[in-house]
Amino acid sequence: MVSVRMRSCVLSVLLLNVFYSVVSSLYFHIGETEKKCFIEEIPDETMIIGNYRTQLYDKQREEYLPATQGLGMFVEVKDPDDKVILSRQYGSEGRFTFTSHTPGEHQICLHSNSSKFALFAGGMLRVHLDIQVGEHANNYAEIAAKDKLTELQLRVRQLVEQCTRLTEERDEAERQLKHIKRGFHCDFCREERP
Repeated sequence: MVSVRMRSCVLSVLLLNVFYSVVSSLYFHIGETEKKCFIEEIPDETMIIGNYRTQLYDKQREEYLPATQGLGMFVEVKDPDDKVILSRQYGSEGRFTFTSHTPGEHQICLHSNSSKFALFAGGMLRVHLDIQVGEHANNYAEIAAKDKLTELQLRVRQLVEQCTRLTEERDEAERQLKHIKRGFHCDFCREERP
């Protein structure tokens, strides 16, 4: 007999799968000296993979085209304690990877390493960005081959990892909620009543 807790975990995983299948990449425009930052809530010990590619605007064709060689992006990631955990120069198309060691809001910033594109695009660059967190960052085909897992064994492993991650995220959310409630309660305790 399957326990109620396991059923709720499996239901949560299924709902997350539906949610994650809807999520898509984004793109944004950035000026030559501009820095764009994104805040991502990440549990501890979670792998994050960011894939990006850049495009320059061609005024004659009136469309964005792949960026030229020599143009690159600088990626910087800070943890919730504002410590830099990744600071690196990449090309016009690339992939960055890091693992969180502290749960909470991580800041992911990108900016161009060059002002060369200002001549071509009036200072604007289009950056396509896809950030994969947790399960989507794992290469399960590689894991299956390495550990010689059947399709069913691999799926069970994915579900167990998702349940573990959901439990960790729930526990972190409960800790944060208790902290907020405690602070909120103390504010009322300090109020003096007539």
